[in-house]
Amino acid sequence: MADLPLLNTYGRLPIVFDHGRGPWLYDTDGNRYFDTFCGIAVSGLGHAHPAITQAIADQAARLMHCSNLFHTGIQQSLARKLCDISGMDGVFFANSGAEANEAALKLARLYGHNRGIHSPAVLVMDRSFHGRTLATLTATGNRKVQAGFEPLVSGFVRAPYNDLDAVSAIARSNPNIVAVLLEPIQGEGGLQVADPSWLQGVREICDHQGWLMMLDEVQTGNGRTGNYFAYQTFGVTPDVVTTAKGLGNGFPIGACLARGEAARTFQPGHHGSTFGGNALACAAASAVIDTLEKDQLMARAREVGDRIRSRLEQAFAGADYVRSIRGIGLMIGVELTSPCAELVPLAKTQGLLLNVTAERVIRLLPPLTLTDEEADTMVDQLIRILRLYAADDRQSPRSNEGPKGSQTP
Repeated sequence: MADLPLLNTYGRLPIVFDHGRGPWLYDTDGNRYFDTFCGIAVSGLGHAHPAITQAIADQAARLMHCSNLFHTGIQQSLARKLCDISGMDGVFFANSGAEANEAALKLARLYGHNRGIHSPAVLVMDRSFHGRTLATLTATGNRKVQAGFEPLVSGFVRAPYNDLDAVSAIARSNPNIVAVLLEPIQGEGGLQVADPSWLQGVREICDHQGWLMMLDEVQTGNGRTGNYFAYQTFGVTPDVVTTAKGLGNGFPIGACLARGEAARTFQPGHHGSTFGGNALACAAASAVIDTLEKDQLMARAREVGDRIRSRLEQAFAGADYVRSIRGIGLMIGVELTSPCAELVPLAKTQGLLLNVTAERVIRLLPPLTLTDEEADTMVDQLIRILRLYAADDRQSPRSNEGPKGSQTP
């Protein structure tokens, strides 16, 4: 596959997928694989969900795109749904999480300039991930991601995650801070979960300093953690929240939501997007929200997430190669004591698609539509593969399965 006309930006596994259904992906040879991370929290309703498929087909037959110089009813309807859910006052629609975060960063700078701060800065966190555009790349707390793309964008100050004293010290020493941008759960950073008291403390500092509290919920939003947004679990309300990924269940769409003064900051000409909020994307996202609510999938995420974590904790109690199991809802991390990138190709041979982040954390982001049986299938496979990997289970995998996933029934 090395001769494919694609730029070499991904370390792809040698596999070509043809279609999907629920938590399963099927390759061009008819083998099926259990998808444990949904394209990194994108296909939250699983692959080929009928309600999303129908919504896209119906909208495509009516109107796919209209310039944002005009109104469309489906965009207005989606904006109202998101504002009602989030407690925000307004929405800017983009095409991705990185674009939604770019909008938030531009909004923060304009907010600062409107307050007479000529060099506004945004406080961001170590080990964070906010995207791969130049500004979001700079905001990201991972030097490996930034290397080779200097000069980076100025105007960022960094603090350790979950450290309120550090945020307080920066507030006292830096008068140019106008906003803080952070993730309630750091996905790329290894499933690090925010301490509720830390988030609440950051909210208090923002109120005292006049900063905007901006939460990146690109990965944690859209029901993933058991509420529509993770901040609803932590008991704080941001001034700005961004999301994408699961919002369109695979159709590209991002959103930057704001309230209060933040919602009044942008004026015509300050920001825009040709494709952002087009009718087709809005139809997909609207169907996602309706399905989440109708099928009570957010409550289901909490229930199934507890089931998965409980089984994993029981299976690996006392295992010296598992450091911790953590997460909220269906955003779960299994941290090993050593780097485990080799698990990805090993799991593939057994029909399980795994994602490893921060070198040693298995990131589980299965669809919110999982049945108990499907959840148990995923956990059983993961337990077996991890034990095999750690040489605790000397029984070889079934040799007659070959090097690929299980055959389509």
